[in-house]
Amino acid sequence: MVGEAPADYLEFAAARSGPLMRTACLLTGDWHLAEDLVQETLAKMYRSWRRISRVESPVAYADTVLVRSFISQRRRRSSTERPSDRLPEAAGPARDTELRIALLEGLARMTAKDRAVLVLRYWEDRSVEETSRVLQLSPGAVRTRSMRALERLRALLGDELADLAA
Repeated sequence: MVGEAPADYLEFAAARSGPLMRTACLLTGDWHLAEDLVQETLAKMYRSWRRISRVESPVAYADTVLVRSFISQRRRRSSTERPSDRLPEAAGPARDTELRIALLEGLARMTAKDRAVLVLRYWEDRSVEETSRVLQLSPGAVRTRSMRALERLRALLGDELADLAA
């Protein structure tokens, strides 16, 4: 049938949609924008699937496409969509809800690249090398950007972070 997706692509998309969505939510701070970002990523992957399916790690390729698409969207001045300041009402552990909200609000006020570095390095627990490949930066640049982004995040959160983490 013409236009039918290859079975290996469908399997890949089904397996990676959840992890891509989690990363996209952390990057965008908005569920709906995250859905759009994941959809855009999977569409780009589908268009080039024959070539991508032969690379060493399609998962890493998808992560790279996701982060680069996010940074590209944030860079466009014509983009009129903005993350909402309201978080979805979802149940979670009560003990760290305030800390998580404070961190998400702090991330929302950072630049796209700083946010991407922090999400990949600390929330996704990626290595410096993995992060450098995804963002196309040298490992030294990732370390420097990570350190500076953490300093900015701490400055944004101020005493609030210390109170919540205690």
